[in-house]
Amino acid sequence: MREEQIVAIILTVTFVLGAIQEVKSHKDQPLSGIAIHKTTFHLSDKAYVKASPTVLGSNGQHSEFVLVEYSSPKPSDDDWIGVFSPADFNASTCPGDNKMASPPLLCSAPIKFQYANFSNPRYNSTGTGSLKLQLINQRSDFSFALFSGGLLNPKLVAVSNKVAFENPNAPVYPRLALGKEWDEMTVTWTSGYGLDSAEPVVEWGIKGGEHKLSPAGTLTFGQNSMCGAPARTVGWRDPGYIHTAFLKELWPNSKYTYRVGHRLANGAFIWNKEYEFKSSPFPGQSSLQHVVIFGDMGKAEVDGSNEYNDFQRASLNTTKQLIRDLKKTDLVFHIGDICYANGYLSQWDQFTAQIEPIASTVPYMIASGNHERDWPNSGSFYQGLDSGGECGVPAETMFYVPAQNRAKFWYLSDYGMFRFCVADTEHDWREGTEQYNFIEQCLASVDRKTQPWLIFLAHRVLGYSSTSFYAEEGSFGEPMGRNSLQKLWQKYKVDIAIYGHAHNYERTCPVYQSVCMNHEKSNYKGPLNGTIHIVAGGGGAGLAEFSELQPNWSLVRDYDYGFLKLTALDHSNLLFEYKKSSDGRVHDSFNISRDYRDVLACAVDSCPATTLAS
Repeated sequence: MREEQIVAIILTVTFVLGAIQEVKSHKDQPLSGIAIHKTTFHLSDKAYVKASPTVLGSNGQHSEFVLVEYSSPKPSDDDWIGVFSPADFNASTCPGDNKMASPPLLCSAPIKFQYANFSNPRYNSTGTGSLKLQLINQRSDFSFALFSGGLLNPKLVAVSNKVAFENPNAPVYPRLALGKEWDEMTVTWTSGYGLDSAEPVVEWGIKGGEHKLSPAGTLTFGQNSMCGAPARTVGWRDPGYIHTAFLKELWPNSKYTYRVGHRLANGAFIWNKEYEFKSSPFPGQSSLQHVVIFGDMGKAEVDGSNEYNDFQRASLNTTKQLIRDLKKTDLVFHIGDICYANGYLSQWDQFTAQIEPIASTVPYMIASGNHERDWPNSGSFYQGLDSGGECGVPAETMFYVPAQNRAKFWYLSDYGMFRFCVADTEHDWREGTEQYNFIEQCLASVDRKTQPWLIFLAHRVLGYSSTSFYAEEGSFGEPMGRNSLQKLWQKYKVDIAIYGHAHNYERTCPVYQSVCMNHEKSNYKGPLNGTIHIVAGGGGAGLAEFSELQPNWSLVRDYDYGFLKLTALDHSNLLFEYKKSSDGRVHDSFNISRDYRDVLACAVDSCPATTLAS
């Protein structure tokens, strides 16, 4: 979403010279509505919070529901339950805090919350209630706290016993990604094991064949890597260790099994469960190839907690549909605005847990969006506050992409008959820049005989959109977006350009310089003569309205949640489908049928130089 649409003053903490500063940020993140630094202590012997069971994950699972029971002598509709991890959430001092303040202090936001009357409408009169809350393994223990006074003036009334997973350090939430070579797959996971305590490894091999061990590299980041609040203050939570292994020299289109784990100092192994993936086809290999694409999904809690105007509730529907169709999915692109953590780092773990059934099975490729990267004076092209002080660090560390420099989030991926050129809209893309040169090289270097389907991906709409905030600017797309790139799309005959950022679905005709170059709507045969632009920002975050005016180049608009699916049937036939997240049904589709000579054919501003010389 655009910053000017939903910017609001929220209470997040930045400690400078002992003073608390308020900063502007999105209301997208529900935790941002809690003024945790204003907490006062009103602990009461007549109030209690009890949580059970106290030990989780005894059967190896990494998520489990906990029953939280509570009572207050002075109940109110403003009472709420906060889930804290680590369990000891109060401290004598906070990092960067005013050392003259009186302890104890609350330095950290809860990782989730719910109102005390959520499951008992009579809580206000009875003073008792209970919640079933889902916890995931996040490398530390948990406690539950009862607050009165609402979110803006929280008063701590009671704190529960501690709850913990049997092995809080366990390797969790594996996520696959394509490597820099076609015969390489990477697997990234999170754990609580640093290199001083255990060695990260992957056991893998072709299904039914011999397996081998491969080492993994380990990364992490600290609080001083964050650029501002809340990521650097109340939103900070230790990210643990992020491990990435490179599985190389894979046979094309073959089934492999793997499991991630750690070798302890005594030689024993700690393993996650076994997973399965299919390796990439050789570039140009003809086979049925399915690619899913969407943006702006976010995350939501299955237990109903953390809700703020249901902003990302639909992300659960999208996730469910992707899991349901997983056997007919080879590759996923999530093109920016990944989980809307917005500086509350606990949410990255919760997002990787949500997508784990998908990302552990097929490559889950991401692009950088404003909610991952943007922060003033941090090198981002836009100077907004949308990342909540993260300035790209969690996204660049938690997910692998085959970029030359992961701080510059542009890269190419070849998958069979597809070439994907992935741009980073949060860095300058204009002509003469490093990224512009990359984009041209990516588009120019593909052999369209073997990889006929050329796809451009980016977060912000560098092409065409009639979303209201773009229409109001008069640009019908990101300002300056088409100025530099349109001639590249036309010159190199990009088939489809796909974006997020605008939270809706829209499809254009094959368009160049705002003119439809082909008036077919669903069955394209022969040369397209322009690029079809798609907005696919309805992955799950709150929807964005369209302008009342629908431009001539806009063929289909849908104010709803959904995702795209591209199916390469062979070198001459491509199927495009837009599916609703609510039911998985196809709402819009088209076909492209053509031969190699149609790719070579001249269109406006796409013809190479010729000579009459014999």
